[in-house]
Amino acid sequence: MLACVITLSFYCSIIAITIYYFIVSFQTTLPWTECLEEYGKACVNCTVSNCPQFYFSQVVVQEKASIDDGIGLPNWQLTLCLAGCWIFIFFSLIKGVQSSGKVAYFTALFPYVVLIIFLVRGVTLPGSLEGIRYFIEPQWEKIYDPTVWYAAVGQCFFSLGTGTGPITMFSSYNPFRHTAYRDALIISLMDTFTSLLAGFSIFAVLGHLAFLTGEDVSVVATGGPGLVFVSYPRAIATFEFAPQLFSVLFFLMLFTLGIGSANALAGAPITILMDQFPSVKKWQMTLGACIAGFLSGLMYVTPGGQFMVTFMDYYGAGFLLYFLCTAEVVAVAWFYGLNKFIRDIEFMLGIRVGWYWIICWGTIIPIGLVAVLIYAFATATPLTNNGVEFPTYVTGLGWAIAVAAVLMLPAWGLHAASKTSGSSFSERVKNSFLPKKSWGPRAPHFRKGWEIFKTLGEMTYNIPVGDNTVAVKVRGVKERVLVTPEVNAVTIRVYNLSADATINESSGSGGLTGFLHSIISKKCHTWKIIENTFENFHISVESGAKVVNHTNGQKMYNNDYVITIKF
Repeated sequence: MLACVITLSFYCSIIAITIYYFIVSFQTTLPWTECLEEYGKACVNCTVSNCPQFYFSQVVVQEKASIDDGIGLPNWQLTLCLAGCWIFIFFSLIKGVQSSGKVAYFTALFPYVVLIIFLVRGVTLPGSLEGIRYFIEPQWEKIYDPTVWYAAVGQCFFSLGTGTGPITMFSSYNPFRHTAYRDALIISLMDTFTSLLAGFSIFAVLGHLAFLTGEDVSVVATGGPGLVFVSYPRAIATFEFAPQLFSVLFFLMLFTLGIGSANALAGAPITILMDQFPSVKKWQMTLGACIAGFLSGLMYVTPGGQFMVTFMDYYGAGFLLYFLCTAEVVAVAWFYGLNKFIRDIEFMLGIRVGWYWIICWGTIIPIGLVAVLIYAFATATPLTNNGVEFPTYVTGLGWAIAVAAVLMLPAWGLHAASKTSGSSFSERVKNSFLPKKSWGPRAPHFRKGWEIFKTLGEMTYNIPVGDNTVAVKVRGVKERVLVTPEVNAVTIRVYNLSADATINESSGSGGLTGFLHSIISKKCHTWKIIENTFENFHISVESGAKVVNHTNGQKMYNNDYVITIKF
């Protein structure tokens, strides 16, 4: 949650700048295209090439050359824009997902309309193809640079909301059997599609700007805030037809994108606090969170605000988020157990994930994240903002914040160990890595079904059939199970079940074939499942079971039958 709050605090300051640009875009002449009297004597020889940079750094954010003497006082215009941002977030979240969901329809769909407009407009301009080529042409030498991977992973975390809480928060409102697998694929594919669409739209216009100025695309396509507040406004100013209209559309699109992300980021901590303090009304908790967010964001709208954005993005959001996501993946895959995690997914969704996901979750992702994180530590360089290094005490403060946040993980681990039973401290630490008894589905009928499901593929069932005993062992690797929840039962459809049949030599043996035909005809038996705590389950097998020939004591297969376990 800490990374989520930090990210939200400076993210809203960027939205505030977007609001400012949106408002001034309604002027007859775009203010970053010429020197105005209120800019002062510092603005000289202002052209479309250099005025956007001056306007952003000296007029809008009034950026200081360094923060050795402090960050200064908040800019009153950006403060009002920041307040407007948080007011919008408050009314979007005042009723929880009911209100934020309605806002999401507009914030999610409107940007696509604007991106398509800019793409169509961009590709009709001379030089646009050079910009698109620069966007899609890979620089293969960069693939061996771990810092590129570090930045790419961080961008994926931020773009998808991984590790910050919104995905977990939104999923908590879904029903237990919701098809999260489908949603994960859709979100990932749509995120990639949106990134590509935005890239084509933006670099087509930047290619046109490079064509007009005679510069290389790499020169006009600056990184960071400069891309959206300097390079792109500079490119829009070159439009012959209604540059104000395109400027309004562009910054309105940025605002809707920003508000959509901010609503998700703000909703996560508010939901956590509401779960902890259910007696507090929703609007009161939302109001308190928005006021706190506004106050914490004031430092980003000061003359040293861009330094603080860089500072918090690096120490408070980027590094911290990367570390916590790495720890989370390692904890799930290596400590909780990948097999348990896969079976949990299978119980919830009724599908078994393929080898691609198993290999990624079990090896590639955790090892890759750990390796890149170690390399980033080993090759870390002093943090800078526009080429200016931060004061030593600020850098020390940043690492203190990062280390304090990281130490929370072992601190809570020791707290969990102290609350865990065990004869020695080492045993309590070991036991603290095991799931608690309360772990599992919260709904009682789902939990009972889950506890039964966990034993499938692991236990041996001794079932009397006349004078015979059939020992049936379900093998977890080969089983294919779909689970249908009921209030007092769990129906399990088993495909390609592997079983070992051990038949006593008593007379009247019907063998495994006789056993299956017996339960098919009688439809209901009371069995005792050995080697675990579940007893006296009423198990019925539907007719239509398909039985193949077998020899006593040898393996056989029966395909596609349904077991209903009532409890």
